[in-house]
Amino acid sequence: MRSPRRCSRNGCPRQAVATLTYVYSDSTAVVGPLAINQEPHTYDLCETHARSLTAPRGWQLVRHDGEFETPPPTTDDLVALAEAVREAARPAPRIAQDGTPLPPTPGRRGHLRAVPPPQ
Repeated sequence: MRSPRRCSRNGCPRQAVATLTYVYSDSTAVVGPLAINQEPHTYDLCETHARSLTAPRGWQLVRHDGEFETPPPTTDDLVALAEAVREAARPAPRIAQDGTPLPPTPGRRGHLRAVPPPQ
């Protein structure tokens, strides 16, 4: 199972399907299909944010016109294990009695960390 890359927008839990890159020398923002590898200075976006993105004033926006597809699964066991642990640690969403979602309760987020082998 693949560890899905999440949207770079704060608070967005959706899976990324597009990559945003800025070309500063041309004053251009480019939104295209999800890059194979995460690169510095690029942003992964979900379909909603990729389609609704606007460029800064004076900039040109180049957007992929086709469908954005989710990346294919991988067999990397370590990544799959890390994602399974993250999913298990993620708190269930809180729902009010009228069915509206409640904001998450503040608290410590779980993190994975490497444990040194015993000596």
